[in-house]
Amino acid sequence: MAESSSLKKQNSVIEQVIIKNKYGEKLVGVLYETSSKEVIILCHGLASKKECPVNLNLTDALTKEGISVFCFDFSGNGESEGTFEFGNYSKEADDLHSVVMYFSGLKRVIGGIIGHGKGGNSALVFASKCHDVATVVSISAHYYMDKGIEEVLGKDYMERIKEKGFLNFIGGEGTQYRVTEESLMERLGTDMHALCLSIAPDCRVLVVFGSADKCVPFHDSFKFDRAIPNRKLHGFEGADHNFSNCQPMLAKGVVGFIKERLQETNITNH
Repeated sequence: MAESSSLKKQNSVIEQVIIKNKYGEKLVGVLYETSSKEVIILCHGLASKKECPVNLNLTDALTKEGISVFCFDFSGNGESEGTFEFGNYSKEADDLHSVVMYFSGLKRVIGGIIGHGKGGNSALVFASKCHDVATVVSISAHYYMDKGIEEVLGKDYMERIKEKGFLNFIGGEGTQYRVTEESLMERLGTDMHALCLSIAPDCRVLVVFGSADKCVPFHDSFKFDRAIPNRKLHGFEGADHNFSNCQPMLAKGVVGFIKERLQETNITNH
C-alpha cells in the first residue's frame, strides 16, 4: 500500500511515496523519478534521515545520469512511523524488503541498494537474507559491531546502561535519541561475518571506506573482503565517516560502479 504526491525538479520529478512495512508502520520516502526502468534505493545512517548529505549528493549525481532514486526513512527515523532503535538491523532489512517488494510490484527493477553507515550494514543484512537484488553499495559500515559505540554513548556505556536500562544521546541535528539495553544487545549480537557469508555469489557488493574515518576503523573494512563472496573494496584517502570533505569523489566512484553494474545486468538479461 502506498500514497504519493509529486512536484518537478531539474533532473527528475519528486514524488512522495508512503509504503507500509510488515509491521503496519508507514515508511515515508521520496522518489526522484527520471523514468528509468531501474530504481536505486538509498539508506541513511544512524539517527539520520532520507535527506542526509550523502543521500542528497548521490541522488543528484544519479539523477543527472538519468537513473531514478528512492530515499526513505527507516522505521523510527525521520518522518516514518515506529520507535527508534540503536540496533534493529533485522527490522531495517525488513523495511528494505517492503520497499523492494513495492517497486517490484510496479514492474520496476531494483538497480541497486546503497547504504551509508548503519544503512550500509542494513543493506548487507538485507542482501544476506534476500537474494533478489544484484547490486549493493555499503559505505562506512561496521564489520565489528562493538566499534564506534563509545563515540556515541560515551565511556563505560555498558555499565551505565545496565544500571539505568537506557542511555540517551544527541544526534547530528540536536535531536535526542534513546538507546535501550535490548537495542544495544541486538546490535552487539549482530554477526556481520556470518551474515556476509550468506550473501549470494551473484550479488556484486562495493565496500566503500575512508582512511580518516574515526567511527569505523578503515582497516576493519578489509575484513569484508574475506566474508563477502563477490565484492570490491574502494578506499578514499583522507575521507571521514560522512565523506564531508570529498562528496564529489564519493559520488563519482559510486555512480560509476552503479552504471557499470546496470550495463552488465542489461547485457546478461538480454
